[in-house]
Amino acid sequence: MHILRTTGHLPQVLLAESIERGADDATTLTALKKPLRLHHHHLMALLPAGQYQVVLTDAVDGPLDEAREIVRWKLKDQVGFPVDTAAIDLLPIPPLGRSPQVYALLAAETVMAPLIQSFQSAKLELTAIDVPELAQRNISALLEEEDRGLAMLIFDESEGLLTFTFGGELLVARHIEISAEQLLSASPERREQLFERIALDIQRSLDNFDRSYSMVPLSGLVVGAIPGVTGYMDYLRNNLSLTVTVLNLADIIDLSAVPALLDPQRQFQCLRALGAALREEPAS
Repeated sequence: MHILRTTGHLPQVLLAESIERGADDATTLTALKKPLRLHHHHLMALLPAGQYQVVLTDAVDGPLDEAREIVRWKLKDQVGFPVDTAAIDLLPIPPLGRSPQVYALLAAETVMAPLIQSFQSAKLELTAIDVPELAQRNISALLEEEDRGLAMLIFDESEGLLTFTFGGELLVARHIEISAEQLLSASPERREQLFERIALDIQRSLDNFDRSYSMVPLSGLVVGAIPGVTGYMDYLRNNLSLTVTVLNLADIIDLSAVPALLDPQRQFQCLRALGAALREEPAS
């Protein structure tokens, strides 16, 4: 996935390819290096659910490197892997009148080392490693209204992810332990039960958000469609306390160079990757 961002224009998708993995990631990357001209791009990887942890904690004053180490050991009992060798980064949360907090993003060495080594073996530079919460934030930021927050819900093959953003920044992320596959395969009666669970989770999150961020009015909830799941949007519209709209990528991203992405199923498959590709690197 490659997206070009230029001032005054919609982000434009220039490349969207799905490749069957080879014997290992290094082999796959090596095979793709020349045909996709990978040397000419900033390369990043997106960790799937279950391969990292996100922990909300109080911010620590001081240089970033020192703050990371303090938070690393502070969270040692809240993380399911050894923190001494884990990769860690801190994502500040806009205070908005609250005590400063950060999201600590942690991944075990057993996850990170093979990933980094696969790029090294292919003689490619890995610019960044991202997570779905931030990929979804990047999409949400394109839809925000000025001085208003936005809730967004997207399901994939693993789970549902509900995010609240404001000013292009992530405020809250909530995971819903229901997958798109569960919704697709459910009987009509079971699907209705799952819809109810989803709506209850969203409403609880909305109530909690209102208590924590009462100064941030929400413009609504944007929901990613799940091809093949009917009745989903209507149920949410009828059972939630805010406006629910369907995510339409063509409104915020130029897909003309990759018309295959106009297909709802293809969009569903690529949504996380699209969000990750929207990442804007800090100016050097």
